[in-house]
Amino acid sequence: MIQDLFDLEGRVAIVTAASRGIGAGIAKAFAEAGADVVIGARNAEALSEVADAIAASGRRAQPVAGDLRTRDGMQALVQAAEAAFGRIDVVVNNAGGSMPSAFLETSEQAFNASFAWNVTTAFNLTQLAVPRMLEGGGGSVINIASAAGRFAARGFVAYGTAKAAMIHMTRNLAEDLAPRIRVNAIAPGSIETDALAPVVENPAIRDEMLRRTPLGRLGRVEDIAAGALLLASDAGSYITGRVLDIDGGIHGSNLELGIGDV
Repeated sequence: MIQDLFDLEGRVAIVTAASRGIGAGIAKAFAEAGADVVIGARNAEALSEVADAIAASGRRAQPVAGDLRTRDGMQALVQAAEAAFGRIDVVVNNAGGSMPSAFLETSEQAFNASFAWNVTTAFNLTQLAVPRMLEGGGGSVINIASAAGRFAARGFVAYGTAKAAMIHMTRNLAEDLAPRIRVNAIAPGSIETDALAPVVENPAIRDEMLRRTPLGRLGRVEDIAAGALLLASDAGSYITGRVLDIDGGIHGSNLELGIGDV
């Protein structure tokens, strides 16, 4: 049956920044599809809550609290997967983010930090996990990029450039790791999470974001989790080196709101 292609029974996934929002949603979706999950973030208490929700669905979760900005922090996730489950099949590089700022107010330090947090973290975990994935026969790497990496917008020189680099890294890794490991990216639009709350709490900004989105609503965490399940499972077995836009149909950025001219 076609639904069997989405089954992750017997597989093990690592999901970064999984204590809330998109990361938590993806981890829970994978568990519902049959996977065991290693979840990483800094907030141990929030990770424990996600692990409890996964356990309630009948699967196992291994929370790992630590600093994912470091290679050692990513190594801890790989080691946890090996110790708890003995394999790695799926990696979701969800760690990232940075606040928008006008170009002349963006420091060199902030620019470099955005690149490191959004791109280098994904590079590190993927490089550390791939040997273990190959031992198990292959797998899937999913990079959570952003519509900001696809469309230019005021105030996003740091974050948008970093996510654009992540998208191009995705394409390069797909070439390097084919045919045994597939590498794809998801480019979310405006998704209702805690991170977006300070923006959409302003009614004028929220209305303008909805106006610029053809589907007329903000995205849900479940929208991204469903896309990740496609790319992680056999349903996506003929997809690699691609960017899955889950953005409500925008053709240009709807993120350039409240940012100065420079």
